[in-house]
Amino acid sequence: MELFKRTNIDFMSIRWPAIWLSSLVNLIGIGSFIFLGFNFGLDFTGGTVVEVGYEQPANLVQVRSALTEGGFKEAGVQHFGSTREVLIRLPPVAAGTGSTLGDRVIAALSATPEVGKIQLRRVEFVGSQVGGELVEQGGLAILYTLIGILIYVAIRFEWRFAVGAVIATVHDVIVVLAVFSLFQIEFDLTALAAVLAIIGYSLNDTVVIYDRIRENFRKVRKGTVLDVVDLSINETLSRTIITHGVTMLAVLALFFLGGQVIHGFALAFIVGIFTGTYSSIYVASSSVVLLGISRADLLPVPKEGPGVDARP
Repeated sequence: MELFKRTNIDFMSIRWPAIWLSSLVNLIGIGSFIFLGFNFGLDFTGGTVVEVGYEQPANLVQVRSALTEGGFKEAGVQHFGSTREVLIRLPPVAAGTGSTLGDRVIAALSATPEVGKIQLRRVEFVGSQVGGELVEQGGLAILYTLIGILIYVAIRFEWRFAVGAVIATVHDVIVVLAVFSLFQIEFDLTALAAVLAIIGYSLNDTVVIYDRIRENFRKVRKGTVLDVVDLSINETLSRTIITHGVTMLAVLALFFLGGQVIHGFALAFIVGIFTGTYSSIYVASSSVVLLGISRADLLPVPKEGPGVDARP
């Protein structure tokens, strides 16, 4: 199925504005990492998650006020699944974990009699040392993934393609992380899982375009490198839009209907779909052009037979 037939969009004609735009966005993202940092979830910072259930819709302002009066001044409060479910995030405390901490939270919330009966659903504790290890392991996971991509693409295609794929992948990771950093959206393990998934998702689209570029270098004898790259992108355009459009529908359903637990994952993937589509066209493809790819780099080397010496 093709949405567009015989499109002839000159993508590479604006490669330099796209490169400058990508560079600016990445610099803003890196600056945000340095000066703003991340709003890490309890998975990384450590602390306690307490889930409570109300008989009637809970007022988060009242919940925060009750927790502050009860001694939990830095508690994070949000609805969880429905307006009757409340998720409370507490920073690491010196004493009182597990059921003891849960009882203290319930006692603080029950100080306001009009809220009705409150039910303690669960209490989960994450140590700060475990959270620090998760941050380190998450960073290593991204690094090892990029190294694996470099090796895979270099073997399958050519070193210029490998470098281009890694540049595009790093670009996507920085953009997604920049959104979480700039807007201080909570970054937890589900968001990290989305970043790792985006790496593979973006690479898949890049490899499809690279494969078509290699084929067209062998089939199209006339035309410049830019002509071949533009032709390849246009030929895969329908596939790119259909694939990303269907994926976007599924991710949007998760974002709006999946609840708070999956919210970070869905948001990261929504951003990743947009930036992955863009980077496959303008970052990955432009990179191989800037690195000097040519038809000679991809054409198979002719084999010399036993009669080569007899040739004139």
